[in-house]
Amino acid sequence: MGVLAACETVEGAGRDIQGAGQAVTGASQDVQE
Repeated sequence: MGVLAACETVEGAGRDIQGAGQAVTGASQDVQE
């Protein structure tokens, strides 16, 4: 049970990081255009 909770926590953190990365990518694409 503890392992499952840890996996969900890591997945949630990964999603947060991915969201931040997409925001940065979108901003840089606006600059390139």
